[in-house]
Amino acid sequence: MSDLTTDAPRPRRVTKRRAETRQRLLDAAGEVFAEEGFGRSTVEQVCERAGYTRGAFYSNFTSLDELFLAMWERQSARMLDNIRASLADSGVQPRPTTVETAVELVLAAIPVDDAWYRITAEFTAHALRNPALKRVMAAREDAILHTILPIVEDALATVGRRVTDREALGRALVALHDGTTVQILMEPGNETVRQARQRLFVTVVSNYSSTDTDRR
Repeated sequence: MSDLTTDAPRPRRVTKRRAETRQRLLDAAGEVFAEEGFGRSTVEQVCERAGYTRGAFYSNFTSLDELFLAMWERQSARMLDNIRASLADSGVQPRPTTVETAVELVLAAIPVDDAWYRITAEFTAHALRNPALKRVMAAREDAILHTILPIVEDALATVGRRVTDREALGRALVALHDGTTVQILMEPGNETVRQARQRLFVTVVSNYSSTDTDRR
């Protein structure tokens, strides 16, 4: 498996056919990584599952590392779209009016997926052994965080609150999400764990935000 040697993959012209090929490879990789584990998966396995040759793979990705990063970007984009949709006033679901309802809507839009967690955990361990790849992941995590924060700020503004420390809030939310995801996956049928998770998010968001009244 080759390592990434730059902080970004080389741009490629994306035609409709190439886009469809990439999507099939991404879908196949998700299945293979979940079943085999990232470290035990091979390009051949992904190609076989997708129904393509190695040539099709390498015309789209330079390595399984790059393939995973594309999967991660796709997953992140879907998550952001779900969060935006959950907080928007659709006419059926009005915008939230309290921190509690905003948190409830956001958490409902972020799936706790066992297979995806296992894939990302294994890839993170792999990246920690590769300085170049670790830098890529850190940069992309920061980019996602800076995309999420304006959405959070907008939701809080709707319920009459303003963020007091953007950086601290962002880091706290990521850490809380990662930690409570493990707890939920360990006890998937335990509603108490899910409720505790929601209360923790409300506490963190409340502690890193304030109302105009609080400032007086």
